[in-house]
Amino acid sequence: MTPPYSNKPLSTNLDTKTWTWQSFSIAYKVYGNQGPAVVMIHGFGASSGHWRKNLPVLGQNCRCYALDLIGFGASAKPIPGKEIEYTFETWGQQVAAFCREVVGGSAFLVGNSIGCIVVMQAAVDNPEISLGIALLNCSLRLLHQSKRVELPWYRSLGASVLQWLLGNKWIGQLFFSQLAQPKVVRKILLQAYRHPEAVTDELVDMLMKPALDVGAADVFLAFTRYSQGPLPEKLLPILPCSAIILWGTQDPWEPIELGRDLASFPTVEKFVPLEGLGHCPQDEAPEIVNPILQDWIWEHL
Repeated sequence: MTPPYSNKPLSTNLDTKTWTWQSFSIAYKVYGNQGPAVVMIHGFGASSGHWRKNLPVLGQNCRCYALDLIGFGASAKPIPGKEIEYTFETWGQQVAAFCREVVGGSAFLVGNSIGCIVVMQAAVDNPEISLGIALLNCSLRLLHQSKRVELPWYRSLGASVLQWLLGNKWIGQLFFSQLAQPKVVRKILLQAYRHPEAVTDELVDMLMKPALDVGAADVFLAFTRYSQGPLPEKLLPILPCSAIILWGTQDPWEPIELGRDLASFPTVEKFVPLEGLGHCPQDEAPEIVNPILQDWIWEHL
């Protein structure tokens, strides 16, 4: 039986806690002290704060956690290639360790964008930690090296040239400094979100603050040049649990037409189009996403 659901506004000012993983400081937020555990993973360039509108609502009946992946948010940003490799395998290990050491067991794993790849990788490598997986506008990894042959030659060449240029430390740092500006961040968000009123000063500030940390540029450039690793269509067939997919129909970066293809895998029990929403539906329209997630969680208890 699904517990009573409330969409009443709740405080989004959540305290940040810390946890040490492989000697690095990791930040996370938590809300709720009873019910099943839910672990939420953000997308590229975002942080646990991207779930600030979901934690207090789902946390009325669940133990909800939002984790800053290493390299993002308030988590440590060790040197790429020297102190750590920024790959989905690394982040998957982080999520699995978090479930064991902080959550205390298995959890429902929820991801947005590249966070979807992270939670799938975590579950595939550590089947015991996952009760179920929810994917919100999953990254299709269209610039993956295996997919570039399918792109028009000018897009494939352009991506390769950009990655090569960003390999130059001076050029890369300059590129990042031009992106890490409030006006630029707002413009990018207005592309990703279809409801401009959801692009608030709070959201821009939340994304800007970690960009000023030492090492943030190196992490950004390392992942921008990363075109290997797992693809969603490779992970979905070997998931140890079922998955639900939610997708904003107006996502400009991850086309829903391609996303629908992921629904063909037997592990995907439901594909839910979210009409008129963009790439980050959990933040753009939590009043739509939260009840879907709560119903899904309770269906699997």
